[in-house]
Amino acid sequence: MCFSLLCIYIFFKGCILKYSLCYIFYMKGVIRLTGSGSTRCSGRVEVYHNNSWGTVCDDGWDLNDAEVVCRQINCGSGLEVPQSAHFGAGTGQIWLDHVICSGNESSLTECQHSGFGSNTCEHGQDAAVICSGEKTETRYSGSGSSRCSGTVEIFHNNVWGTVSDYKWDLNDAEVVCRQIKCGSALQAPRSAYFGAGTGPIWLSGVSCSGNESSLTECQNSGWGYDYYSYNHYFNGHYSDAGPIRLTGSGSSQCSGRVEVYHNNIWGTVCDDGWDLNDAEVVCRQLNCGSALQAPQSVHFGAGIGQIWLDNVTCSGNESSLTECQHSGFGSNTCEHGQDVAVICSAVPIILTGSGSTRCSGRVEVYHNNSWGTVCDDGWDLNDAEVVCRQLNCGSALEVPPSAHFGAGTGQIWLDNVTCSGSESSLTECQHSRFVSNKCEHGQDAAVICSGEKTVS
Repeated sequence: MCFSLLCIYIFFKGCILKYSLCYIFYMKGVIRLTGSGSTRCSGRVEVYHNNSWGTVCDDGWDLNDAEVVCRQINCGSGLEVPQSAHFGAGTGQIWLDHVICSGNESSLTECQHSGFGSNTCEHGQDAAVICSGEKTETRYSGSGSSRCSGTVEIFHNNVWGTVSDYKWDLNDAEVVCRQIKCGSALQAPRSAYFGAGTGPIWLSGVSCSGNESSLTECQNSGWGYDYYSYNHYFNGHYSDAGPIRLTGSGSSQCSGRVEVYHNNIWGTVCDDGWDLNDAEVVCRQLNCGSALQAPQSVHFGAGIGQIWLDNVTCSGNESSLTECQHSGFGSNTCEHGQDVAVICSAVPIILTGSGSTRCSGRVEVYHNNSWGTVCDDGWDLNDAEVVCRQLNCGSALEVPPSAHFGAGTGQIWLDNVTCSGSESSLTECQHSRFVSNKCEHGQDAAVICSGEKTVS
């Protein structure tokens, strides 16, 4: 450690130019975290000795050693000790090896070690740490991820958690890429593209301009609040006006089982007294037009967990379902066989049938106040492409024939559908006029969309 006036002047000048690095080096004297993807509280460990920086070999490197490093640089406690030069291999000297700390030392060099420069290591063994002070930093994880691609995770309240893809776009990705020194954002894949994470979903509704220095500086819905839960990526439609969603088997953006968010948990609504007035409020709240039906008896499947609302009584003019009269959150004598649903006018198309999911099933359209099927005469991937896009379910993968998801009942509304694939709605495609067909329900058309790939 140099204490000459010249040396102090250089450090002081360095503080003006880059405060965080100077703080670690000058105030603490002999240690820094660096390397590819490093931040102030995570990186390859380097110590200053004999007028040069050098690395630390990971022989015996553990959380006790990391604890000392993290405390020394005012970064909280040690969370991880990634191996094999996780933040890249250093160059030059390897100053320390066989470091053994109790965890209580004030400096890494106070711990037992083999002596400066005494080692048989290579830089592929350079030690690293991730400290808890990394509370507002991000990392990538997941299948197929690399240092600059993967599922985005963020550290908060001493726990790593994920970021919801609700409203996620390239501006948000740009901030993450810059934050972890990975250049510009090329893509912002959604729907757990690199695999679903674990633990809490810390941020949702993230909206960045793209210029922020950290993801947590962007607008968001607040720590721990998510518009839809971890197991329901793209499995329903979510309201900007309040915590409500439509989900369940065969649901679409504007039809499904009604669920509300309360006390950090999604729960269902009991059908005692449920009618079109109540459904009207839900449809308006979700910007889905007016209510067409208020189906009961788990039309879109039974939910699980809490039943939050019962005896809901709306006039139809309320802006939110929770503004209507009800028995109080959690006060009910219902079972999930009574979970309510709505079908709204905005998207008059659903996928349903045995074994169906939100992005695969028998195609049904709403016309003349009733649901009906589509005949598979000439049904192909161009037609399916329109359906998948209309339901926000990605691209068409298959058009299984012969009522693959079961035969429907009632009207067969469309036949001889011919789409170019670019239409915004199935009814914009050429087709025989409504009810003009010679089909049977054994010919009901079906689709399997790519959006189904990411729904667990």
